[in-house]
Amino acid sequence: MTTIEFEAVPAVGARRRTPGLVVMKFGGTSVGDTDKLKRVAERLVEARESGAKVVAVLSAMGKTTDELIRLAFEVSPSPNPREYDMLVSTGERISNALCAMAIHDLGHEAVSLTGSQAGIVTDGSHTKAKIVEVRATRIHEALEQDKIVLVAGFQGVSTVTQDVTTLGRGGSDTTAVALAAALGADACEIFTCLASSPPTRGSFQARSGSRTLRTRRCSRWRRRGRE
Repeated sequence: MTTIEFEAVPAVGARRRTPGLVVMKFGGTSVGDTDKLKRVAERLVEARESGAKVVAVLSAMGKTTDELIRLAFEVSPSPNPREYDMLVSTGERISNALCAMAIHDLGHEAVSLTGSQAGIVTDGSHTKAKIVEVRATRIHEALEQDKIVLVAGFQGVSTVTQDVTTLGRGGSDTTAVALAAALGADACEIFTCLASSPPTRGSFQARSGSRTLRTRRCSRWRRRGRE
């Protein structure tokens, strides 16, 4: 078992637990096109229909972030850090909103939230911000309404500057683990889509604040009847 250290979320140990809650994070290859997004939506609905409360964190689709970064450097040799974060944070919002639409078409209620709407509070650093607090009021409210909650990963908001910030490499994984710890989830599952690899399931421990959360990492998931 590998131990991964994530940024501490203050007072996580005092947060209420949410029995039956699973936080599921899907990487960019898992949501690389609209067909894959629909499959992720089906996976989330399956989890909800099995009785779980579901919070999902989706990365930007495929190479979307790379394309946004290319555009930034195409217009400026040294992009302004604030505007850079405003730009690159949009990819995750797109994938989460599209997935929420697909979930609605499957007959379930869903709501997509930006990092700031979800209560991901960071310091004021741009491009490499650190999470300092999770204020998950809106997520709790949506879960109590039996909605599937989709949160844009990789981003938050600074209460110092009121600006959008991004968390840097691995930011969506960090978002998922921080949310799972703050919400008192039973599990946090990290999914990627590696077409050349057989399905495997490993596990690691993520430490956040005073809680240790067992997190499962899955290289690929199978839907009933097909991959």
